[in-house]
Amino acid sequence: MNEQAQFQHFWAIILGGSSGFGLAAIEKLSSHGMNIALLYRETAAKDKELKQHLSNLSEKNKTSILPFNINALDRKNTETFIEEFNEKANQKNCVRLLLHSIARGNLKPLVDENDNELSQEDIELTTYAMATSLLDWTKILLKENLFCKDARVIALTSEGSHKYWESYAAVGIAKSSLESLATYMAVEFAKFGIKTNLIQAGITQTPSFDKIPGSKALAEFAEKRNPLGRITKPEDVANVIYLLCKDEANWINGSLIHVDGGEHCK
Repeated sequence: MNEQAQFQHFWAIILGGSSGFGLAAIEKLSSHGMNIALLYRETAAKDKELKQHLSNLSEKNKTSILPFNINALDRKNTETFIEEFNEKANQKNCVRLLLHSIARGNLKPLVDENDNELSQEDIELTTYAMATSLLDWTKILLKENLFCKDARVIALTSEGSHKYWESYAAVGIAKSSLESLATYMAVEFAKFGIKTNLIQAGITQTPSFDKIPGSKALAEFAEKRNPLGRITKPEDVANVIYLLCKDEANWINGSLIHVDGGEHCK
């Protein structure tokens, strides 16, 4: 079976697809025949530019790409998306991939003499955005009978879940929660044919990474310790997301896959 035929009529729903890993995944999956629906938050100027890029991709690859510039964490927006997706996809059991690539978190220290420190609300909002919203979305798609019989749920974690990065505590807590959640989802959603896996990318200079205090130093250190002599690119991660969507990956479930050129080994 050729790759275009393997993904024919399948859809990927990507949460956070306007840049970084999400956008790279869209470009990769679309080039192999998968239809895409993406949710993201962008300004009007950025949105216009992105939609033009997606239109070009759609035309080039002869796939459908549906952009939704809405808040994927808002229940009313979720209901609107599901309604419109059902109408445009016009088929059930068509979602091969749910990719969680939401990068929305509070970057503050735990304590700060100027009172610019994490609050309980900051931690709760970050944890929902970057961890437990994955469960909500998975259950919604399951309830709507949108997952195909051999579906994949993939989320992105980071080294900051178990190592100290400056002002990364809220995100680190969220990513740790995500890793635990993925283990339970891998077991409890398996009976529906859904495989849940995590990707831990190496240090990658995405727009969200650049917002982390000290990100430049982290990138320089990552390049020095990486056995392959460079930091990770979004395309590296997109390639593995694509591989996990293939039929041959149907026995990978509950895994945390390092996509970092061996950076985590040192």
